[in-house]
Amino acid sequence: MKTLAERLKYAMEVLPPKKIKGVDLARAVGVKPPSVSDWLSGKSKNMDGPNLIRAAQFLKVNSKWLATGIGKPNDEEAKSNFSNVSISDLPFRKIPVLDFVQAGLFNSVGYDGINPKGETYTTYQGARPEEVFSLIVEGMSMAPDFMPGDSIVIDASIAPQPGSYVIAQNGNIEATFKKYRVTGYDEYGREEFELVPLNPDYPTMSSKDHRITIIGVMVRHMRDYK
Repeated sequence: MKTLAERLKYAMEVLPPKKIKGVDLARAVGVKPPSVSDWLSGKSKNMDGPNLIRAAQFLKVNSKWLATGIGKPNDEEAKSNFSNVSISDLPFRKIPVLDFVQAGLFNSVGYDGINPKGETYTTYQGARPEEVFSLIVEGMSMAPDFMPGDSIVIDASIAPQPGSYVIAQNGNIEATFKKYRVTGYDEYGREEFELVPLNPDYPTMSSKDHRITIIGVMVRHMRDYK
């Protein structure tokens, strides 16, 4: 099998007990179905690194064999001192992408989960999957660590710890993304905290001065590098 298309078809149709559909591979890799069609037709001669690793993992074949045809499909992945990465065996799960208004209404009667901004996939495994969603960073208040267009995954089922990055609401419909910093405790033993922007040009908000509701804690950060 000299081509990627031949090896991919073999891994999808011959090796597994049940043929794997292109849409299932697309979902597992995190690409659109036309990309899989291009691989299978031979229009795309190669897969890039992340897509190759995810495809090999999903198809349970050796990534070097899938990319080059060298070795056998069921060879164990070679390990060397040069490599500093490993293949994740966690399954991908679909989560909604919300805008900051929907995030501000999350877990309230104001947002019923219908018509999210979009959908994406994550390998993050939370205790309550229905409490996990994604947001796209807007504005420069968390620059340079978080830039506009970055994707973040939020788990609304866990409580923030000092230093956590959180999505919070300050009496408005729209949510905000900031760092959580504990400043003390009130007379009832409850944490007093600030929402701190990483960009010093933006203001800090304190729970002493504002009625702040923590919606969820950031658990994943993703950025495209070109």
